[in-house]
Amino acid sequence: MSGIVERSFTDLLDYIIDNRGRSCPTAPSGLPLIATNCIKDDHLYPVFENVRYVGPETVETWFRGHPKPNDIIFVCKGSPGRVAMVPDPVSFCIAQDMVALRVDENHTSALYLYYVLSSPEVKTKISNMHVGSMIPHFKKGDFGKLRLKVHADVSEQQAIAEVLGALDDKIAANTNLIDGVDQLQQATFRSMLSDSEAVPLSSTARFINGRAFTKNASGTGRVVIRIAELNSGIGASTVYSDAEVAPEHLANPGDILFAWSGSLTLHRWFRRSGIVNQHIFKVIPSDPYPNWLVHELIREKLSDFKAIAADKATTMGHIQRRHLDELVRVPTVAMWRKHASQMENLWSLVLSAEMENLDLATTRDALLPQLMSGKLKVKDAEAILEDANV
Repeated sequence: MSGIVERSFTDLLDYIIDNRGRSCPTAPSGLPLIATNCIKDDHLYPVFENVRYVGPETVETWFRGHPKPNDIIFVCKGSPGRVAMVPDPVSFCIAQDMVALRVDENHTSALYLYYVLSSPEVKTKISNMHVGSMIPHFKKGDFGKLRLKVHADVSEQQAIAEVLGALDDKIAANTNLIDGVDQLQQATFRSMLSDSEAVPLSSTARFINGRAFTKNASGTGRVVIRIAELNSGIGASTVYSDAEVAPEHLANPGDILFAWSGSLTLHRWFRRSGIVNQHIFKVIPSDPYPNWLVHELIREKLSDFKAIAADKATTMGHIQRRHLDELVRVPTVAMWRKHASQMENLWSLVLSAEMENLDLATTRDALLPQLMSGKLKVKDAEAILEDANV
């Protein structure tokens, strides 16, 4: 525990960029505007999810300031305490309800402080300090009340950050691989449509609707997969159940899940076996269609389904089972079999990368509190990473 001191959050900062209280005018195109939904717990950098854009003049004149590389983005409202690093180069500006933090390099390393703020101990502290029951809010004026335990030696901070950063770098590399392969799969599928036929989507797969498995959930056993778990992963509100369910209601790695209500999203499940809850279809391809092909068929139809759901003005957006009988363009058997080997390899490659990211994140989350508390030395953590081929 030697070498660890307690400091005020603000003592570690040099500058805060705050666009709080101002709604930025947006434009059809321009520089992406990162909002709080783009800051995710398991992502070192912001994700570009449902982003809006701002025009050049707004970028130059409206903001009080812009983040620089190696700043930390800190969410103040909604999910207070979520953080992300600012990459180099910076390809976005930040909206209200978050601030960009520039550290005082005499006292801390930016990446190290990012991991301090990501630790369960600090997240709990922030959770206990925020205000607002409907929309949680951690006020900038309270930053000085947040006390953080940090290593006094900045070089030791940097060594810890390098260990944890190596895991996040590998996760980021896998994520880029997944995105690239995903685009290649879609482009390859679309190229097959030059030789295709119209077929009801429902004839290519069985769409098994989930059930209300959260009812009487035991709190142990398998995760109950709700739309929240599909969109945001496993979290504090995730429900677990020991219920015995039919195999058709279980999702295993590689299974296709389609949320037909709410935001209507399509997923390839890559986590441990879970129980599929209501409002989600488990999609089981019918013979002879492979899973990668059915996945692409749904993805190609998804914008139509979303348009149908958007017309449900008075209820939560959703589609009905009859909509699955609509026609989709399916490559002929000769055509999709010509590309089957390539597409199956790509499907397996993406699934492996997604599952590896889970293992990497688990390792990082296990090392983080041990390193921050001083219970684990950097050299021992490096040995663990070496054994894991990171």
